[in-house]
This record gives sequence, structure tokens and C-alpha cells, in this order.
Amino acid sequence: MLLNFIAFQIGWFACVLGGAYGWPMLGVAVAAIMIARHLHQAAQPHPEAVLIVLSGLLGFVADSLLTSLGLLRFPSGQFHPQLAPYWMVAMWMLFATTFNISLRWLKGRLGLAALLGMIAGPLAYYGGAQLGGVAFANPLASLLAVAGVWTLALPLLLATANRWDGRAETVLTSAEPGTSDTADKPV
Repeated sequence: MLLNFIAFQIGWFACVLGGAYGWPMLGVAVAAIMIARHLHQAAQPHPEAVLIVLSGLLGFVADSLLTSLGLLRFPSGQFHPQLAPYWMVAMWMLFATTFNISLRWLKGRLGLAALLGMIAGPLAYYGGAQLGGVAFANPLASLLAVAGVWTLALPLLLATANRWDGRAETVLTSAEPGTSDTADKPV
């Protein structure tokens, strides 16, 4: 669990600093390595990969919305000025690797997840701004908008992680066909 958290933090810094200093592919490369390692270790890589892609899509839409509204400005890595940079999408995808490991404890607590998203989301973007990875047109309005996005996004992503949990082991049973595994009674 600690290694999962550390891997995400390394990827976060690589994405933000790469974006800030004109090396956006650095963050994408680090995130891709971390995601590949995560998938290699997953009991079921396919559902975990689906979760990662869905997180990237949500992140692309959310950050593109905030960017197109003029609330966020990024120094590099954008295919179009009104779209989220690809290194931010990579970061959202990397964040998904924490849902079924270091953030597993939060999955059944969606109200707490919303509160955490409301606080931690703006703090992460503020930290990214201090490192030069993002700028705010109006800091208060931008951070309030980020808070709104993350109040919704974190619980939604954790609920999605319940459905697409590639870290869960498949439980094999020894029940004979036509009997119950728990009581050996005919079904």
C-alpha cells in the first residue's frame, strides 16, 4: 500500500514538473511505466485497465472543461489550447492505480470521498501551480471550480473502482455442479 502511494507521488511530480519545464512527455513516460507495473501486478489486469482508461477519460473531460472556461492554463502538453494537456490525463490515469490499493479504505465511504475530493483536489492543483504546472486566471474561482469537480469525481471514480477491481482475487470454489459451496446442499 505504501509503495502504491509512493509510486503515485513520483508520477505526480514527474507529470507536474515535466509540464512546468516543457518536458511533458517525461511525466507521461513515468506514468506509463508506473501503470504498466501496476497492471503487471494486478490479479486481473483487464478490469484494472478499464478503470484506468475511464479515469483518464473523466480527467480529460473535467480538466478540458475547466481549461475551456479559462479557469486553468497549462504551460505545455496541449494538443489544443482549450483541452487538458496529455500529461494531466496521464496523471488522472495514474491516480486510478491507487483506488484499489492505497485508497481502498475509502471505497465504501462516498460521503467522505466527496469531502476529501473537495479539499485534496484544490490542494493538489494549488501545489501544481506553485511548481509551475498550472496557472489560474482567477485563483479563487479556479480553485472553487476544481473543488466542485473533485467533490463529484472522487466518489464517482471510487464507485467505478468497485465495478472494475482488478486487484481482487477470483475466489475459486470446490463445489460440485448442482450443489451449494457453503452447505453442499443441492441448489
